[in-house]
Amino acid sequence: MSTDQGPGKVIFVNRFFYPDHGATAQILSDLAGHLTDIGFEVEVVTSRLSYSNPDERFEPREQWNGVSIVRLPTTGFGRANLVGRTLDYLSFYVVCFFSILKRAKRNDTVIIKTDPPLLSVPIGFATRLKRARMMNWLQDLFPEVAGALGMKLARGPAGAFLRAVRNRSLRRADLNIAIGERMAELLRENRVAPERVRVIQNFSDDDSVRPDPPEWQLLRKAWGYREGDFVIGYSGNLGRAHDVETLLGAAEILKDQSDIRFLFVGGGHLKQQVETVAETRGLTSIDFKPYQPREKLAQSLSVPDIHWISLLPELEGLIVPSKLYGVAAVGRPVLMIGDKDGEIGRLAQRHGFGVCVGIGENQHLAEQILAFARDPKRVEKLGQAARAFIDTEASRKHCFEQWEDVLKR
Repeated sequence: MSTDQGPGKVIFVNRFFYPDHGATAQILSDLAGHLTDIGFEVEVVTSRLSYSNPDERFEPREQWNGVSIVRLPTTGFGRANLVGRTLDYLSFYVVCFFSILKRAKRNDTVIIKTDPPLLSVPIGFATRLKRARMMNWLQDLFPEVAGALGMKLARGPAGAFLRAVRNRSLRRADLNIAIGERMAELLRENRVAPERVRVIQNFSDDDSVRPDPPEWQLLRKAWGYREGDFVIGYSGNLGRAHDVETLLGAAEILKDQSDIRFLFVGGGHLKQQVETVAETRGLTSIDFKPYQPREKLAQSLSVPDIHWISLLPELEGLIVPSKLYGVAAVGRPVLMIGDKDGEIGRLAQRHGFGVCVGIGENQHLAEQILAFARDPKRVEKLGQAARAFIDTEASRKHCFEQWEDVLKR
């Protein structure tokens, strides 16, 4: 599909890619593989690191599903401390900058993701030097995220400087892909021209992640749930951007309801806190399971009757929890804990697949859970609406078509 007028090679830049199982790596892997299937020449510039296993290193070069993978050597101190993480970021900036100078040509399209933060600044500069097209695929907005999570440096003059530099790179890009309407609104508020902003949601593999997958009931039984139990689930990374106290408060209110259970599948910064609080308060209704392999995702997502998702209100527009798409794909309703006018709150209201409860509304959340547990027909109806949301607006096929449209233009 490389012509003088149309797109040349598509070069993605992100710190993680296949075979890594991080959320951004999986989404990027799916899109890159699809683009090669329809005739694009695709190259991915990434690191040799694994998000989930800091000791693992991948091969420097690989062909996968038609995608050329270039893995660059970087430091690998991991996420344990801020200094080591900063050095990992800086080393990736440097090696990527020179790699893009070497690989990009005038007719190519360089698509820059946001891991590490501010990647659009150095890679955007290299892209402009080569006169290639530049697109940003924004999974979050830094330094605003850091500031919202309490990093004082990101709120002061240093944060203002980083925002100005970041905004300059966004304004100079040919296009910026936001993953939600709230994020697109923030970009426009930062004086990014509306014609340089487009919303394309993240997605799940909704062809294989479908309602009632084979053997999901066997997994539910193996995990110790009875036929009459009502299970509220959480799947994925539980990090600093999420609220857990509201859910724990509701669990404490409902702890005498023996048929109401809570399930955490995954890990993250706050998982230990939840385990400690559950033990301290005697919340025996809360169960924990490790991350599940991707081939079992449909089954593990189907075990709960309903899923809860949370996001701190101050992070609305900066992050969109991508776990929504897998939950909706298996036809499960959503309990959103956060801003009712947030991205997921808006979607839940518009499509009728869930309810939103404010941070700290423990009693209200407990009442909602109890109402769902006593009304299985309502749960089924909202679950059907969740899958309909995927099929009509947020399917992987639909998102791929939007990407194809962007690149062919």
